[in-house]
Amino acid sequence: MYVSKKTTYDSNPSFVSSEHIISRTRTATQSMGVNQNGKIILKAGTVYPANDATAQGVTLHDVELTHGDQPVGVMVEGYIYESRLPEKVSDEAKTAMQEIKFEEYNATEGE
Repeated sequence: MYVSKKTTYDSNPSFVSSEHIISRTRTATQSMGVNQNGKIILKAGTVYPANDATAQGVTLHDVELTHGDQPVGVMVEGYIYESRLPEKVSDEAKTAMQEIKFEEYNATEGE
């Protein structure tokens, strides 16, 4: 397995809304990524492994998959600002991810 140095491809908005999360390491396959400037990238905030009833969690970081499958951190428990994810989470995925709670971002929170 090819492991490359960490490269940030976009500035990702923070979608994790709590300090307490539980994550697991999973394997991201090239088919999960999208082509971005000639590189295959799995975006942070993507439902893993798919945005359907098979969902296990949400990826925590961008991962480059150009050279093959890579390990990826997947949040399996915690709170997420749903509006800050790269795509809408399906109802089936939300049902499958019972330990992830979705809430709306409040820009005045903490003031």
